[in-house]
Amino acid sequence: MSIAKLERKITARGGADDDSRRLRVVHEHEKVDLPAAERAVRDLLLALGRDPSSPHLTDTPRRVATSFAEMLTPREFDLTTFPNDEHYDELVLARDIPVQSLCEHHMLPFTGVAHVGYLPGERILGLSKLARVVELFSRDLQVQERLTVQVSSWLQEHLAPKGVGVVIEAEHLCMSLRGVQATGSRTITSSVHGVLREDGRSRQEFFTLTRGL
Repeated sequence: MSIAKLERKITARGGADDDSRRLRVVHEHEKVDLPAAERAVRDLLLALGRDPSSPHLTDTPRRVATSFAEMLTPREFDLTTFPNDEHYDELVLARDIPVQSLCEHHMLPFTGVAHVGYLPGERILGLSKLARVVELFSRDLQVQERLTVQVSSWLQEHLAPKGVGVVIEAEHLCMSLRGVQATGSRTITSSVHGVLREDGRSRQEFFTLTRGL
């Protein structure tokens, strides 16, 4: 999913005592064609030598189509920010945000956690929104490297922090269930912007905190 495929609507709420701002994030992908997806699953079952009319498989095409539609459709949300009145200039980090996505090469899940941090600029972010941004890009056919870059780049663009960093750790079923069958192996990717990329001490602090040290 490219950033360009997201509709962005900025709205303000509150009065003089409430300077919060919301960025309405709306998914623009075409909706999943469930009937066509069900037919495709039925054809796949036949191609795999299974009988989709058997009692145990009659509802499988619908279940599979619905499951993929859910995994490929992120929820709309408001990216709510607030003025940084306290001029907080230390790292803000949310660790162990759940990640669930689908490998675009095999359409098998990869799951793990994301650690997302930023150095605030003029505004700070509602913390739950970090998880929302991770979900926004993970509910797609993905590769972990691109997912990591998309989350960090989107936050850098829309939050305008002094720096942002993202680390994702995930196990890929396409690696653990097939091929090499390396069960338990985890892939780690990272992407950093701004001060977290340019300043060695800030960069080290970020990566140290993502490890929980």
